[in-house]
Amino acid sequence: MKAKPMSLKPSPMAMVPFISVDNMMKLVNRVGVADMIAGIAAEIEADFKRWPEFDKTPRVPAHSDEGVIELMPTSDGVTYGFKYVNGHPANMARGYQTVTAFGLLARVDTGYPIMLSEMTVLTALRTAATSVVAAKYLAPQGAKTMALIGNGAQCEFQSLAFHKVLGIDTVQLYDIDPAATAKAAKNLADTGLTVVPCTSAQAAVTGADIITTCTADKQYATILTDNMVGAGQHINAIGGDCPGKTELHRDILLRSDIFVEYPPQTRIEGEIQQLDPDHPVTELWTVITGQNQGRRDSRQITLFDSVGFATEDFSALRYVHGLLQDHGTFEDLDMIADPDDPRDLFGMVQRAKGA
Repeated sequence: MKAKPMSLKPSPMAMVPFISVDNMMKLVNRVGVADMIAGIAAEIEADFKRWPEFDKTPRVPAHSDEGVIELMPTSDGVTYGFKYVNGHPANMARGYQTVTAFGLLARVDTGYPIMLSEMTVLTALRTAATSVVAAKYLAPQGAKTMALIGNGAQCEFQSLAFHKVLGIDTVQLYDIDPAATAKAAKNLADTGLTVVPCTSAQAAVTGADIITTCTADKQYATILTDNMVGAGQHINAIGGDCPGKTELHRDILLRSDIFVEYPPQTRIEGEIQQLDPDHPVTELWTVITGQNQGRRDSRQITLFDSVGFATEDFSALRYVHGLLQDHGTFEDLDMIADPDDPRDLFGMVQRAKGA
C-alpha cells in the first residue's frame, strides 16, 4: 500500500522544519538512544517489506585521495529523500568527524521540501538500526555475546541496538587504539551490558555469537582472518563501505552465505568487491519478505555485507519527521521563495528592496 503524502501543519511563510544537531540531540535524549534505534529499525524493516515501490540507484560518489562525498537519493513515489554524506578517515587525526551528513524529505506531488535535517547523529542511529534488522533474520537463535572490532563513533550505537532489540548482554571490545576501547567501555558502563575490553581481535571474537566490524581506515584491510571465524557465527560487516576499503579476508566470504542491501552498490563498495562479479548473494529484502531463507541452521556462517543504502536513510528521516509535532524539536527555515503571484518572482525581490 502506498504511503500517504507527508506534511507538517503549513506555516504562513512556507517555512521548512529544520532539525539542527542541537535539536537532534534533544530529540534522541527525549526518546532514548536505544528506543530511537528500535523505532528506526521498525521503520527500516517496514520499508524493506515494500522494496519494489522504491526508486533505487547506487549512491553518486565523488572520490578523492582523502575520502569520498556522496549523494544517496530515493523515492517511494509519494515522498522523495536524499542524504549528503562524506567519508574522510584522515579527519580523525585532524580532530574532525570521519563522517558528516545532512538529509532532506520532499513531497513528490509538489516538489516542496517538508524537512531538512542533520544526519551525522541520525546516520549513526540508522546504521545500528539496519544492523539489528539484518541480525534479526541472520544471527544465531538466542545470541548473547557480540564482538565489536573498531571502537570508534559507531561502537556504542551498535552495542545498544543489539542489547535493546536482540537481547545481547555481553560486548567484547577491541580496537588498535586502546584509548578508543577505553572510551567505549566508559560510555557503556551503565547500560546493563557486560563490557569486556580485549587486547586482540582474536580475543574479542572468541566465544562471540555475532562479530561486528566497524573500522574507519580507507584501505584493503584484514580485520578478520579466516581462522578467526567459526561455524554458526554471524558477521555484521559495516566498515567496508567504498571501493578500496574492506575488512575481511576473502576466504571468509567464500565460506559464508552473504546478504546485501542493493547488489549494484555493494559489489562496488562492500566486502564482495573482492569476489567475482557473479558470486551469489542474497538481497536482505527478500529474506524479510519470506522469498528467501536467512539463517537455516546452527552451523551456517552468515555475513551481512552492509554499505548503507538510501532507503534506510529515507526510513530514518520519515521516522524523525513523525516525531516532530509531538516533540517540537525543530526550527522553521525560510528556504522556499513564496511570492503572492507564482509568476512574479522578480516583483517579490523588488518589493523586498523597498521593505
